[in-house]
Amino acid sequence: MKARSDELQVFICVIECGSISAAAEQVGQTPSAISRTLSRLEAKLDTTLINRTTRRMDLTEEGKFFFERAKQILQQMEELEERLALRHQTPSGRLRVNAASPFMLHAIVPYVSEFRQRYPDILLELNTNDLIIDLLEQSTDIAIRIGVLADSTLHARALGSSPLNILASPAYLAHYGTPRTVQDLAGHSLLGFTQTETLNHWPLRHAEGDRLHIQPKMSASSGETLRQLALAGEGIVCLSDFMTHQDITQGTLKVLLADANSGYRQPINAVYYRNSQLALRIQCFMDFMQEKLACYAYKDS
Repeated sequence: MKARSDELQVFICVIECGSISAAAEQVGQTPSAISRTLSRLEAKLDTTLINRTTRRMDLTEEGKFFFERAKQILQQMEELEERLALRHQTPSGRLRVNAASPFMLHAIVPYVSEFRQRYPDILLELNTNDLIIDLLEQSTDIAIRIGVLADSTLHARALGSSPLNILASPAYLAHYGTPRTVQDLAGHSLLGFTQTETLNHWPLRHAEGDRLHIQPKMSASSGETLRQLALAGEGIVCLSDFMTHQDITQGTLKVLLADANSGYRQPINAVYYRNSQLALRIQCFMDFMQEKLACYAYKDS
């Protein structure tokens, strides 16, 4: 008997997840079912792909060879299905999207229902990572990146931009007072990022330029964590409008020093390796997100 595509998918999932139990959770099967699939695949190929013990799991040389080829085969199958769907102008297939958690939660998740209704044959797989990932290693079709792009090897499409605001909760301001000038910030608890130092350069005009380098009293790696800290009254924060628009509208966060804001807007880009003409599902998602971002005036005019 020959290996089936579902067996290849299970094998790849086990390797990428790092364990049989993690792969079982990922695909919604029991660990014993995953183990049986692997054994059946090895029997069909008459070779050992994975050396498994109770503590670890290692690919054999044959397994490494098979893993790379299996990924290529499944990708080719997806592209073939995609090309056939394109003949009928029906976007379909699995679409793997990666974004930082704040953008995923505030700018993608609220529109997932509408996207699925519009494109019912596209199978969304949404992953979050607050650091820049390798699209090929993570099997990602599209990554949404906020800020200036540095990787020239990727294709990119600008989806829009989002202003940065200086924000604090009413409770914080009632307790510590409202800063009236940029210089007043020195006496306040400032919240900043642990990674990507440029994120701690706030778009505020002052005597030395249009960007104020702040020294955070408390730091976090995720913008969503900083948002929650600001909502809890822990300090003043600088965050993108795409994730705080509703907070500002509801009054749970107040905009500070608007007159001193330099007006810098963070670029929002979709980056990808594939040609969007060959992947209709990628094109549809980028069009959809550009449409939604424009509704909130994030798109450059």
